Amino acid sequence: MGAWGNAGGFYAPIYLGWGKEMALSDSAIRGAKPRAKPHRITDSQGLYIEISPAGGKLWRFKYRFAGKEKRLALGAYPEISLKDARERRDEARKLLANGIDPGEHKKAQKASALDLSANTFEAVARKWMALKSTKWAQSHTAKIMSRLERDVFPWLGKKPIKTITRPEVIATLNRILDRNAIETARRVGFNIRQVFDFAINEEIADRNPALNISSALPSHETKHRAAITDIRQIGGLMRSIDSYQGSFVTKCALRIAPLTFVRPGELRSAEWKDIDFETKRWTIPAAKMKSREPHIVPLCSQAIEVLSELHQLTGGGKYVFPGAHDRSRPMSNNAVLSALRRMGYGKDEMCGHGFRAMARTVLDEVLHIRVDYIDHQLSHAVKDTNGRAYNRTAHLQERHHMLQTWADYLDALKDGGNVIPMTFVNK
Repeated sequence: MGAWGNAGGFYAPIYLGWGKEMALSDSAIRGAKPRAKPHRITDSQGLYIEISPAGGKLWRFKYRFAGKEKRLALGAYPEISLKDARERRDEARKLLANGIDPGEHKKAQKASALDLSANTFEAVARKWMALKSTKWAQSHTAKIMSRLERDVFPWLGKKPIKTITRPEVIATLNRILDRNAIETARRVGFNIRQVFDFAINEEIADRNPALNISSALPSHETKHRAAITDIRQIGGLMRSIDSYQGSFVTKCALRIAPLTFVRPGELRSAEWKDIDFETKRWTIPAAKMKSREPHIVPLCSQAIEVLSELHQLTGGGKYVFPGAHDRSRPMSNNAVLSALRRMGYGKDEMCGHGFRAMARTVLDEVLHIRVDYIDHQLSHAVKDTNGRAYNRTAHLQERHHMLQTWADYLDALKDGGNVIPMTFVNK
C-alpha cells in the first residue's frame, strides 16, 4: 500500500496500491462488470468508483485526516457523473487544505438541513402556542391560532424559520392590508415577532426579521369599544335594561353585566357551581379567564337579588345563562349585544364589553375609588410596590364595598335622582 503525504498542511494522496492511478472515462465506467465481491476502479487523487456484486456503482473519495484513513461517499453513478464526482472530490480536497474533515463537514451539513426542515415557521409557532396556551384563556388561544393559520402559515409556514427575511414578513402582512384589515395586520405582525423571539430564546433562530414591523404598516387610530360613560346617559341605559321585553335570561344577563363588569365571555359562561350565595362571591375558574388565573367577583345585594330570581328558572342546569335553544350550552356570544341593539343602542354607542369601560371611568373619575381596587375587579394585572402580583383574594372586602357603592349609585342614576358623586369610604 502507498501512503499519504502532508505538504504544508495539505493532505495529498500518494499511490495507494490499488493499481496505477489514471484518469477514468465514462466508457470505462459503463463497461465495468460486477464481480462476486465488491471491487474498485481508481480515478485520481483519491477518487474511485466501487462496483457492487449487484451492479451498483458508487463514488468514493479516500483521504487521511488527523492520522486516520477515511472515506467519503460522493453519490451513485450515473446520477453523479464522472465530472460531478471529480468536482465533489476537489471540494473535499479544498476542505482538507483548510484543516476541515470533509466527512464531518458533510454530517454537519446534513444535520443543518434536517434542523431547517424540522424548524419551519409553522412548527416553531405551534411549539410557542403550546407553551403560551397554558397561561391564556382558550378563546384567546383560538383567536391567535386562527390568525396564524389563515394569514401566516400559507405563506411562511413551510419555510425554515432561520431563512425567513423581513421582505417576506412584510409581503405576508401586505396580503392582509390588501383587504383593508389594518388592525389585523398589526396584530399578526406582533404575533410573528413573538414567534421569532421564542425561536431566538430556544436557539432555533439568531435574528428577528419582524422587529419594529409596525413601522412598515400604515398608521391606525386605535378604536375603543363603544361605551356609555356620561352619567346622565347611564341612568337611561339602566332604565332601558329594566324595561327590556326580550328573554328573561338575557334581561338578567343585562342586569348583572354592569354590576360585575366582567368580560362578556366570562358572563355568558357563568356556572351555578361557581356562585356562592352565602359568601356572596362568584369565583371564575382560571380556564375561563383571559389571564388564566382564577378571579373572585364579590356580589352586591342587587346582583344576589337578580341571581336568586334567575335560579328559580335555570338553577337546575349547569349554566346561569343557558342558551335559548340548548340549555346544555351557554347563551350566545351575541345575546347581550343583540339585546342592546334591540333597545336602540347603536354600534358606536354601547357594546357588551362597554360595561367594563363604563365602570372603570365612573369609578375612577366620578367616585374617586382607588385605581388598584378597580383594576383588581377588572382582573387586570396589578402589582404591588415590590413588583409582586396581588393574588385573587386581595382587597376583597374593599372590592365588595366598592361594588355595593357602585350598584347603589347606578340605582340612583336609574331613578333619575341626584347625580352628585356618592362618597366612597374605605372599610
